[in-house]
Amino acid sequence: MKIREVLMAIAVLYPIAGYSASFDCQKATQADEKAICANRSLNDMDVEMATKYVFLRGLFPMGTRGEMMDAQKTWLHSRQKCGSDSRCLTKSYEGRLQQLDEIYAGIDKPL
Repeated sequence: MKIREVLMAIAVLYPIAGYSASFDCQKATQADEKAICANRSLNDMDVEMATKYVFLRGLFPMGTRGEMMDAQKTWLHSRQKCGSDSRCLTKSYEGRLQQLDEIYAGIDKPL
């Protein structure tokens, strides 16, 4: 099953009530988090990225998840440097989503 199909199934089955970032917008303190909560497009990208990340992380055995978690932490740190610049945040999400898609494409899948 392709990752997009999985995401579509989640989107259909998951009731969306307003914005639903991967973090609690009421507790957002950083400029990047506040910008994501205020912008529907960024919010949607955040949810897509978080869904793909959690999905992919679950495909790897416990002992091999460290590298993926480190890459996510590094990406979050670089995203934070964008501050409230929505153009920078969009590029950051596009890059991370592409990385996650490439990880998925490289996984051996049963027929």
